[in-house]
Amino acid sequence: MHTHEFAVEVNGTPEEVWSLFWYRGPRPPGPGEVRIEILHPGDEVGEGLVRHCTFRVPRYLLTGGVGHSWEWLTQVTPHESWKYDAVGKPLWSKAEGWTRLEELGDGRTRIHFSETYHAFNPLWRALLERRVHLFISKGNDALIAGAMEEGLRRLRQRT
Repeated sequence: MHTHEFAVEVNGTPEEVWSLFWYRGPRPPGPGEVRIEILHPGDEVGEGLVRHCTFRVPRYLLTGGVGHSWEWLTQVTPHESWKYDAVGKPLWSKAEGWTRLEELGDGRTRIHFSETYHAFNPLWRALLERRVHLFISKGNDALIAGAMEEGLRRLRQRT
C-alpha cells in the first residue's frame, strides 16, 4: 500500500473552492487530461456521489496510457471535507482518499489531499504498484492548484 499526501493554497474561500469541486454540470477536461463524469449526483450535499474518472497512466501498462477509476464519495461535510473510495484499473486497485479545506483568512484556502493506493494482485503490487502510483500522483499539487486558480478566475468572471 502506498500513500500520497500534499496541500496547496489557493486564492479563494472554502465556499468558492467547494463550489468548484462540487460543480455538477458539464466539465471540460481537467489538467493532465483528467476527465470526470458524474454517474450519480448523491444527495443535496453530494453524499453518495459516484463518478468515473479517466487519467494518464504509464504506457507500458498497454492501455494506451489511460487509466480509469470509479469513485464514490462519503462522509461529506459541506465547505470542509469529504472522503472517497475507488476501484481502478489497469492494475485493478483500490484507493481511499480524503480532501479537507482549511480556511486561512484573507480569502485563501489550503486544500489538503491524502490518498492510499493498493493493487489487488500480489505480483503487480510488488512489481508495479509503487511506480504506477508515483506516476499517477506526480505533479498533482501543481495540477490541482492550476485548475483551482483557473476555476476561481472563471467563477469570479461570471459573478
